[in-house]
Amino acid sequence: MKSAGVTSLATAVTTATVAQAQTGPRLVGPGDVPVTLMVNGKRLELKIEPRVTLLDAIRNRADLTGNKRVCDRGTCGACTMIVDGRTVYSCSTLAIEVQGKQIRTVDGLASANGAMHPVQQAFCDTDGLMCGFCTPGFVVATVAVLEKHPNATRDQISKGLDGNICRCGTFVRIMEAAMKARTVARG
Repeated sequence: MKSAGVTSLATAVTTATVAQAQTGPRLVGPGDVPVTLMVNGKRLELKIEPRVTLLDAIRNRADLTGNKRVCDRGTCGACTMIVDGRTVYSCSTLAIEVQGKQIRTVDGLASANGAMHPVQQAFCDTDGLMCGFCTPGFVVATVAVLEKHPNATRDQISKGLDGNICRCGTFVRIMEAAMKARTVARG
């Protein structure tokens, strides 16, 4: 009789485990899956593999090529985008993770009539660029800092741009651009 009770219990547990496994979280992939992204105020419907980064999805599938791939390790900041008000390295963020969030790229900063964003204009006015690979990331990071701190101090700007690297060494002019954009944003 004891053995019959143990067998019944084992069968019940096994059946419950199998049922739970069958109704558990839906597996995603392999292969393309539908992903919906809100990029620069527009809805993008993509079919991509779950392992595709935000940078690859936007550059290769949405043809928004402003943000650059440089290090591909989240250490240089050239791929910086703003997701729900926070900067992210898009080369190390999966596109599938940012569904339902507002994504802003350097491509979406200009106004509807084509006028440059004040930060973009400040970078041009101060020659805050050299080869240009880091520029989109610095511009986006500067926008994020100035949106968070409209009256940003030099230290706040420096801290906000800390994750971005310019290999050409244009840091002085990049800071000049950020400080100029700060004064433009204040009016």
